[in-house]
Amino acid sequence: MNEFKLIIFDCDGVLFESRPANVAFHNAVLAQLELPRLDAAGEDLAHYLAAGQLYDRMFGVGTPLRARAGEIARGLDYEPFYDFMQPVDQLFEILELLHRRHALAMASNRSRTAQGTATRFGLDRYLKLVVGTHDVARPKPAPDMLELCMTRLGATAEQTVFVGDAVTDLEAARACGVHFIGVGTQSGADAPIAELRDLPERLGSR
Repeated sequence: MNEFKLIIFDCDGVLFESRPANVAFHNAVLAQLELPRLDAAGEDLAHYLAAGQLYDRMFGVGTPLRARAGEIARGLDYEPFYDFMQPVDQLFEILELLHRRHALAMASNRSRTAQGTATRFGLDRYLKLVVGTHDVARPKPAPDMLELCMTRLGATAEQTVFVGDAVTDLEAARACGVHFIGVGTQSGADAPIAELRDLPERLGSR
């Protein structure tokens, strides 16, 4: 494996077990709309899509209901939902180890809560950059977030690896030509790692 200059992490499903937080947040939005809670398929989508992407699918692009859902989501205080987020096993030990040899960044389909998550859990001490949907024109699977990370941190595609857990992460990596390491079988990677704690060994950083 290359000695990468830059490692970019997805947030949900990679650094955090955060599906309960995502589901609870969007169910709170639906409750204000007086609509039923997410079904199983909706919960899956809520785990990796940006809020705007999710509401586009649910309500249609440009509809009044879509606009109202976005308005409610923007005004909803996320602070109570952080309590549903669980750092993955050995997260801080892994980041401490890796940031000694690599520049680390996070690229998430979260919006304002991307930086909020980093701050709330003390990841700022390890991450040189946090990018969310507010920072780019297009969320993943577009390559915009990864390209912004590379530009700001001075890394080429060959020097960069993206660590994600969804096919949208794999598609974003392919779109800008960076290396991809998948976490779990839903990542679409040919040889995924089972958990984040397996990453240092994959990178040869142990």
